[in-house]
Amino acid sequence: MHSSQSVHHTTAQVYYEDTDHSGVVYHANYLKYFERAREEIIGIDLLSRMWHREKIGFAVYKASLGYHDGAVFGDTLDIRTRWEKQGDYRVVFLHEAWRPNGEKPAVTCTLELVCLGPGKKLLPIPELEFLHT
Repeated sequence: MHSSQSVHHTTAQVYYEDTDHSGVVYHANYLKYFERAREEIIGIDLLSRMWHREKIGFAVYKASLGYHDGAVFGDTLDIRTRWEKQGDYRVVFLHEAWRPNGEKPAVTCTLELVCLGPGKKLLPIPELEFLHT
């Protein structure tokens, strides 16, 4: 099993449209913030090339989220991500969304990705550079 040695940081600006009637970020929107972080880590060019040329891509197999402190309109979240390859068929991403000056993560997420080819056939995770950083 290979674990990333460092934490990838990206920011997510919380817009009014991201919030629900109570003024906090709607729970499902954290998945979008975490998806953007994974796209940065893997690389949009690589993901696009894999999809268009090789007809393979990644799919979420399982996600578990914990909500600890709701972010609000105007917050700029620090999305912190680590990852590890677990076996030949799964990459696990460990995400945290931190509010400005937060003492703990607002939201935590453990998300498992698998690789799918044509016909949604399960494929081994390709040897990609991000897995070795």
